Amino acid sequence: MQRIVPNIWFDHNAAEAAEFYTSAFPDARVIESVRYPSEGLPDFQADMAGEVLTVELEIGGYRLLGINAGAEFRPNPSVSFFVNFDPAHDPDATQHLDDLWAKLSDGGNALMPLQAYDFSPHYGWIEDRYGVNWQLMLTTPAGGPRPFLVPCLLFTTTVQGRAKEAIGFYTWLFEGSVGTVATYPETAGDVAGEVMFADFELAGQWFAAMDSAGHTFGFTPGVSLMVSCDDQVELDRLWNELSAVPEAEQCGWCTDKFGLSWQLVPTDMADLMSTPGAYEKLMGMKKIEISDFG
Repeated sequence: MQRIVPNIWFDHNAAEAAEFYTSAFPDARVIESVRYPSEGLPDFQADMAGEVLTVELEIGGYRLLGINAGAEFRPNPSVSFFVNFDPAHDPDATQHLDDLWAKLSDGGNALMPLQAYDFSPHYGWIEDRYGVNWQLMLTTPAGGPRPFLVPCLLFTTTVQGRAKEAIGFYTWLFEGSVGTVATYPETAGDVAGEVMFADFELAGQWFAAMDSAGHTFGFTPGVSLMVSCDDQVELDRLWNELSAVPEAEQCGWCTDKFGLSWQLVPTDMADLMSTPGAYEKLMGMKKIEISDFG
């Protein structure tokens, strides 16, 4: 089971976005949609009664969750997704990459044009119509095998230069491992010695990280990482290490010392949410207390 699931925040259009992604990506499907309660919502959510709450997607075997909410947050390039096309396993990898680029470009914005770079013969970075960022890459034999989708964390503004520290923290916390680490050369000026690209494994899943200067965006709840916890002991342990911003604690959400948002939930969260009054109980929690669902 994929233990860490990226959650993407949408402004009243998560179902529409899910339909778009399942039509754009190869091997993509909607797994499940969950709706808001039809009554008993707090005032700020009253207009969402009975509407879609979350949409769970699977793209190339990788799970993502779309959150249907308001305009409070929006994804940005601080969290993107590498999409790896491997010509060793797909002789039409370049064409498939180009096809996806064309679909994501409809209403989107290219942050790095699709072309050859030192690190890939065919690569481009696109922000789609919903603000979600994708890095489409034709892989090379020199690189090790990686999944089709890999989340990438971009450390900017106040946390620029802390990617290496974050990787060490996350791999310690989740008993992970570090793969590739490439740093900027001495000639790179202010970013010299910082992480140009690194990838690492957490709970059996690959992630990437980079430091980057000259940006005004940073991590927000627009993209969060939801972690399934086996029991309250595990949830408490992760919460105690990850929650570094008390005012951000709400409904199982927390923000770590680098500004990245997490959701720590029990593996049986769906069953807990089917109990009487579960939604109201959850809305009153900061850290989730399993026993309170009773």
